[in-house]
Amino acid sequence: MNSKEVTRKVFQKEALFILDVRNESDFQDWKIEGENFAYLNIPYFELLDGVEDILGKIPSDKEVLVVCAKEGSSIMVAEMLSEHGLNVSYLEGGMKSWSEYLEPVKIGDLRGGGELYQFVRIGKGCLSYMVVSNGEAAIIDATRMTSTYLNFAKELDVTIKHVFDTHLHADHISGGREIAASTGASYWLPPKDATEVTFEYQPLEGGNSVKIGRTAIDIHAIYSPGHTIGSTSFIVDSAYLLSGDILFIDSIGRPDLAGMAEDWVTDLRESLYSRYRELSEDLIVLPAHFMIIDELNDDGSVAKKLGALFSKNHGLNIKDEKEFRKLVTENLPPQPNAYQEIRETNMGKITPDEERKREMEIGPNRCAVR
Repeated sequence: MNSKEVTRKVFQKEALFILDVRNESDFQDWKIEGENFAYLNIPYFELLDGVEDILGKIPSDKEVLVVCAKEGSSIMVAEMLSEHGLNVSYLEGGMKSWSEYLEPVKIGDLRGGGELYQFVRIGKGCLSYMVVSNGEAAIIDATRMTSTYLNFAKELDVTIKHVFDTHLHADHISGGREIAASTGASYWLPPKDATEVTFEYQPLEGGNSVKIGRTAIDIHAIYSPGHTIGSTSFIVDSAYLLSGDILFIDSIGRPDLAGMAEDWVTDLRESLYSRYRELSEDLIVLPAHFMIIDELNDDGSVAKKLGALFSKNHGLNIKDEKEFRKLVTENLPPQPNAYQEIRETNMGKITPDEERKREMEIGPNRCAVR
């Protein structure tokens, strides 16, 4: 079973029994999540002498998927179970492939013609976007799986003209520069996040208004620091708010990934409690990440009106500033795996090979505070 097939089961809330044969610590830290998924975690080395002891724990009335890190161990265990008459599948490419899979979801049509698509990196919690209008496209917060965006643009017969990063990412490696280099598109980055970068870029700052076909991506006055000092939000087609890592559906951004938590708390609160309060509550928030599977809508998208978030998102409803400061500076979740290396890669300071990039990104999304 490949990652696309598993993703459809997540979106459609189907039942699936997962036998995860990774180490217990790896399973507890990060696993395939689905609303109607059930799990059994038995490290594969405990099954080397046979699977007889777990046969009674494998259901016969559900699809069964065996999962490991890279595929090999799950094939072995699946074959052993099959020899005992069980009908099971293994995850093609293992958790490595699950981490890298992107599922495009159409968010909506644009008023001047065109569409907005969200790319759901289901195993990592990353969200990226493509704005399409009149034969042109812009990509926002691209992951390093650049072929997905290039192939999708080819299918739509559009030319990628601009690539944006809302901020300098610390949890995943950006594909923005690579896409720009291969297509001739302009690469945009907030200059306050780019003081150490080693490459040329277009400065993304208040006052810019970039046209994609017949659609304006309005950047003016949506400078929204707090997750990073340069974090910038976009309003697309006067209908959608691309919030980067400042605001999520069920949480808010953390300010500590550049070691500046105490300094950036005030910026974070100002962005969320003042700048965003000035915006229309009818804007549909499209974040750069999701934290938990419950944030997915029925169609697999991650999106909700700003007004609903002001009503239900705990991080937007802390009146006491000291309490807010405590939330975003104390008892934070673990920092993303290899986040310093990821930041340096996105600055252009280091150029790890593909296998190292995979290792750096393995694990769940950890950009949020809730």
